[in-house]
Amino acid sequence: MALNLSLSAPPIRSSQPVFYYSAKHPIALSSDRVSYPKTTVSTTATTSRVVRVRSSLDTVGPTVKVGQVTEVDKDTFWPLVKAAADKTVVLDMYTQWCGPCKVMAPKFQELSKKYLDVVFLKLDCNQENKPLAKELGIKVVPTFKILKDNKVVKEVTGAKFDDLVLAIDTVRSS
Repeated sequence: MALNLSLSAPPIRSSQPVFYYSAKHPIALSSDRVSYPKTTVSTTATTSRVVRVRSSLDTVGPTVKVGQVTEVDKDTFWPLVKAAADKTVVLDMYTQWCGPCKVMAPKFQELSKKYLDVVFLKLDCNQENKPLAKELGIKVVPTFKILKDNKVVKEVTGAKFDDLVLAIDTVRSS
């Protein structure tokens, strides 16, 4: 069932954390509340939770949801990190040809389902994204950068799953 809600509509509450973001217009920035930009919002909802939120101004841009990994590039990475505000962000920097990266990919996906208060992003360090990879100081793949308040606070290099879990837990508890 599709609903049209205006800015005056009360926030939609959900029993599960919800985090949506558009590169141009933040739609929701907290884990339990959906806030809207100043526009009409088209929402598809079920009886218990929001399934999809789309702003009429939002025509292009990535969507980030809790419980899944979002692919980013040099243009979408910083806007998503800024939208995450005080949330922990974990970035998996990988390449298509890297064997250890392929081993870590499903484990990284599992972590995104386990930590619903953390935003999980992936960046393919190909030629197109090389400027961002250089800016973030990548030297080896896979490299996992953990960010809080728009700053890198931890880094795990290599396919060290236990070290990654420990680093995420440390940043989440700080």
